[in-house]
Amino acid sequence: MSQGQAGQQGTKGGRPDTDAPLDAIWSPSPNQSARRDGLRPSMVVLHYTAMQGAEAALARLCDPAAEVSAHYLIGRDGRLWQMVPESQRAWHAGAGEWRGQGDINSRSIGIELDNTGGHPFSEPQMAVLEVLLAQILRRWSILPEAVIGHSDMAPGRKCDPGPRFDWARLAGLGLARAVPAVSGSSLQESDAELEDLFCRYARDLGYTAAVDTATLLAAVRLRYRPWAAGPLVAEDLIPLAQSDLWL
Repeated sequence: MSQGQAGQQGTKGGRPDTDAPLDAIWSPSPNQSARRDGLRPSMVVLHYTAMQGAEAALARLCDPAAEVSAHYLIGRDGRLWQMVPESQRAWHAGAGEWRGQGDINSRSIGIELDNTGGHPFSEPQMAVLEVLLAQILRRWSILPEAVIGHSDMAPGRKCDPGPRFDWARLAGLGLARAVPAVSGSSLQESDAELEDLFCRYARDLGYTAAVDTATLLAAVRLRYRPWAAGPLVAEDLIPLAQSDLWL
């Protein structure tokens, strides 16, 4: 992407114009390396910065002492920065795994969103994210199901992009996993069987990090049922697409 500032994004038929050029502000970070073992991007990891402002986040992501970075940063006003070429390994994910695979940094493109975690994500920011995601997925032949949150691959350790992030919006545009419709309203299993099913289906979906059931439940709820609280219930299995079990 060229130097400059991301402008207002157009739409086609009410959908983002994913062919619109994005002019990122090039701000190279020293915190990068070659992708290991010849790996190429096969997933996208979304983060929030948890800092007061995009400029503060940018400074940290480009600080060699911090040893963290990301490929992109999107400000609340829609400004877009690129810090690491997509072909390179940014240092954004840390310890964790997804679908049984580690070294997420070598397998992913990391996008930081200017947000403290305590407020909604702005419309200009989401509009730029939609176009950027669509272009990344097309460029690297990445499936929508491989767009995940930091909390998905690091349950218990990370909670971003948090409960206020609009995953359903991305899913509706084909930019993240869509939750299949479930017919019926009752799952006929005991509590013990329910826990076993939940853990098994979550692993099948990609949540393979070695964590206890409570931590796993919290991570799945952050993504799919952020309003939910209390112990595991049958409704927690709805997003896991096991519709054949519902009566």
